[in-house]
Amino acid sequence: MSMGIATTDSGAAPRAVARNGAPSSLESFFGGLRPHWHSRWAWDHYEPTILGLAHQFGLRRVCEIGGGRDPLFSAAQAARHGLDIVVNDIDAGELALTPAGLKTARFDIAGDLSEPDVRRGGYDLMVSRMVFEHVHDVERAWSNIHALLAPGGVALCFFPTLWAPVFALNHLLPEKASRAIVHALFPARRDGGGDPKFPAFYDHCRGSRERMQPMLNRAGFADVHIQRFWGHGYFDRMPGLRQADHAFNALAAKIGWDLVTTYAYAVVRKDKI
Repeated sequence: MSMGIATTDSGAAPRAVARNGAPSSLESFFGGLRPHWHSRWAWDHYEPTILGLAHQFGLRRVCEIGGGRDPLFSAAQAARHGLDIVVNDIDAGELALTPAGLKTARFDIAGDLSEPDVRRGGYDLMVSRMVFEHVHDVERAWSNIHALLAPGGVALCFFPTLWAPVFALNHLLPEKASRAIVHALFPARRDGGGDPKFPAFYDHCRGSRERMQPMLNRAGFADVHIQRFWGHGYFDRMPGLRQADHAFNALAAKIGWDLVTTYAYAVVRKDKI
């Protein structure tokens, strides 16, 4: 299936430009990207979308929330893109596994921001990938993001959503049973592997703008974009079920059924004043 994306001449980063040349709104930016409905687009274009936002809105100081052992960019990649990156995590053990050359900051994104590593107003761009489903108090996390962003700063959080059937099952099953299923399907996610499973709460993890915007407005953001995605790869090795699930998600995407989105980008921009 086609999953085209608007890019710069170098092909490195997408962008959307207002007619007068000034930075566009988030809605305009994503309108220029023309994202595909399938979540494969979200995974494949997460990095280019971040680079596009940085280019479009002039964002340099980046904090990756919950980056820990697996940050998006290496130190060399950050330098190549002109980004000053700080990798955040709540867990000192995860930060100890952060690749060499990257700065780190230990604090709880949903906490009281009293930790020594906190830099209020210190970031132009904050991003996270598969983190917010593990946060107990997501509304407080977004309020903290507002405090940590500089005026005009942008945040993009990429997370799985309820009530997609695969994540609804993960949410409703006891953690022991959910963990056993994930470990059976994905050996790398077993304890001691490179991608361990953490408990998921799915607080405010929805693909509906109607559900998300009031909470994000309360956190202080007026410029809000929710990019919805459907589909996943959990059934890729299960013929029959894979095709049925794809047909279900394609139909849900066609009619815009927010209740069963699978993933979403929640993107916000802090007012300049």
